[in-house]
Amino acid sequence: MEPREKTLLMDAEGVRRAVTRIAHEMVEKNQGTAELVLVGIRRRGVPLAERLQRKINEIENVAVPLGALDITLYRDDLTTLAEQPVILKTEVPFSITGKKVVLVDDVLYTGRTVRAALDALMDLGRPQSIQLAVLLDRGHRELPIRADYVGKNVPTSKKEMVSVCVQEIDGQDSVTIQERM
Repeated sequence: MEPREKTLLMDAEGVRRAVTRIAHEMVEKNQGTAELVLVGIRRRGVPLAERLQRKINEIENVAVPLGALDITLYRDDLTTLAEQPVILKTEVPFSITGKKVVLVDDVLYTGRTVRAALDALMDLGRPQSIQLAVLLDRGHRELPIRADYVGKNVPTSKKEMVSVCVQEIDGQDSVTIQERM
């Protein structure tokens, strides 16, 4: 059965405001952009990281390096995903060693995606620090992971699904809660 939309959490303007706020918080927390790099987790974390990069450029007039991370082979549920999982490309065209890396993803839920991303990042180098930025934190953590920057905190039921749409992939910006029927 198809899930049905239950609640609109963020429209395009809400997503834009959240990205703007997160970008300002990143610059403030890191006292500027020195040694700061952004790495989006594929899929929807990448366009969000690109938007943060543009917003930071507007604020600080600095182009923060940007990368894209595929975590497929680092997932602990790889065998349950599909017989032939789709491997996307990791593109981090700079050294992360000694850098302040901000991982960017759309939704923080159990923490397992972030754990896989941390493993993948550590294979690329030894950063000075790793921070996490998410558009939505829905709770239900299974691992001791928390986000440093959150667009919106929304407690959800485990029966609910959160759907994030971004213009670059889905043709619109929105965040909705859907209920499984």
